[in-house]
Amino acid sequence: MTRFVLNNKDDLVDSALDGMIYASPWRNLVRLQVAPRIRIVMRRDWQKQQVALISGGGAGHEPAHVGFIGKGMLTAAVCGDLFASPSVDAVYHAIVNLTGEAGCLLIVKNYTGDRLNFGLAAEKARKAGYSVNMVIVGDDVALPENPQPRGLAGTLLVHKVAGFVAERGDDLAAVTAAAQAASQAIASMDVALSGCHLPDEPVSQRVPEGSVEMGLGIHGEPGVEVMQSQNSQQIVQQLLEKVMPENEEPCALLVNNLGGMSALEMSLVTRDLIASPLSRGSNYLMGPAPLMTALDMKGFSVTCMRLTPLFEEALCAPVEVTGWVTPVRIGPLEPVSAATPASAHPVQPSANPQVAAYVNTICETLMACESELNRLDAQVGDGDTGSTFAAGARQIQRECADNQLPLNALPELLAVTGERLATVMGGSSGVLMAIFFTAAAQQLAEGDTLPVALQQGLEKMKEYGGAKPGDRTLIDALQPAIEALVAGQSLEAAAEAAQQGSEATATMGTAKAGRSSYLNSTNLNGVPDPGAVAVARVFAALKKAK
Repeated sequence: MTRFVLNNKDDLVDSALDGMIYASPWRNLVRLQVAPRIRIVMRRDWQKQQVALISGGGAGHEPAHVGFIGKGMLTAAVCGDLFASPSVDAVYHAIVNLTGEAGCLLIVKNYTGDRLNFGLAAEKARKAGYSVNMVIVGDDVALPENPQPRGLAGTLLVHKVAGFVAERGDDLAAVTAAAQAASQAIASMDVALSGCHLPDEPVSQRVPEGSVEMGLGIHGEPGVEVMQSQNSQQIVQQLLEKVMPENEEPCALLVNNLGGMSALEMSLVTRDLIASPLSRGSNYLMGPAPLMTALDMKGFSVTCMRLTPLFEEALCAPVEVTGWVTPVRIGPLEPVSAATPASAHPVQPSANPQVAAYVNTICETLMACESELNRLDAQVGDGDTGSTFAAGARQIQRECADNQLPLNALPELLAVTGERLATVMGGSSGVLMAIFFTAAAQQLAEGDTLPVALQQGLEKMKEYGGAKPGDRTLIDALQPAIEALVAGQSLEAAAEAAQQGSEATATMGTAKAGRSSYLNSTNLNGVPDPGAVAVARVFAALKKAK
């Protein structure tokens, strides 16, 4: 099944180009009106006084190539259909309309269609009297013996170097020589967890689950091998072995998102690239960013450029394009030491066997029902309620066993419990329980009874959490139990009230707090709230332990 947002497939590329032009913060892009299906985007400020730089190719690699048009980089890009080279006629029109006396350089990725169409257009232009040179970029090193390596994201570095030299006014020979030298100084390799797909085509399932394919092309061409791992460090190791020079000479690294990687994953990959001993000698980092994509391919590429003084100056020169990312100089991480605040509740451990028994009962109950609560939460939430409560219970029980708790000073015990739960319990549950115990501790320290203190903790939990009885949360079990205790009823009565409140949540068709609030009544009916179940289990266990 396809996963594409589009209006009309035939208009997709043209509409997308218009969107990129709208989004340019310099308002420096414009379409060259020629004929239908000839798509040429150019610099609005172009005066033909310098060497014109023209690149292009099939669509689907955005922001390449239109995202690199502007002062300091490309003069124009000629765009074909998705993964299809622009026609000879389109390239020829670009040359004729953009080339002045300084001449024109075509920068072409090494694919047969691009070589042929750009090459024939160049020959026609030369015959018509235009000075035209062409540089073909083949930076893919996945197959070192391949006589025709593919052009990948490293092509953008050639754009940058050529654009810098052209912008400063060098002649066509010098711009061509710089572009050719840059092309020979780069090495790139792609890796992907899945291929890409075109509109009206199914999503690619070629890469086996749990694996990555090394050396995919930017049109989904098969890679050279499948690695049965998705470990970032292992993938990065293999990529760097391919792209890095044998000697530790100064380099720049470009990290390119092929379209489907999350920002989190790309940041992990970047960290592993820089941390690897194989990248030692790398001075600059560009990315991670989507620069030359392959539609929705879930993968990335790494390009290494061996630096010269010219290349370094060129890469760091400012440009007015939307797609380029400013290089950053690579340096060691230098974390700042943090001051650790003293605990708001200094702990003076003390013994109380009866309180210790209650603490252990509560903790053991929550740990014992971990799986049950997770199963319930998986039906109405994210499946971790049991693990969250069990994590807090393990920490408290561990400290109790190690004689680290103030068991004989109840206000301090509740306060310390609040602190620990805020630290070890994940998500909102930990914070809510910390609020509950902290507020109860304060009230208990001021002289109130334990039931009244617990009621105050509950009120603070409701105030900050935003939930109330009937919202299908643990409050539906906790509030009636505490109310029974405040009214002077027995622990047995409180346990019964908690159980009834827990069971009632299974008949509540709407949740008004937590992740369950996003579900409809069909998903909720018959499933009790896992937090309420936890509360009922605890009161039931305390009743037995009395």
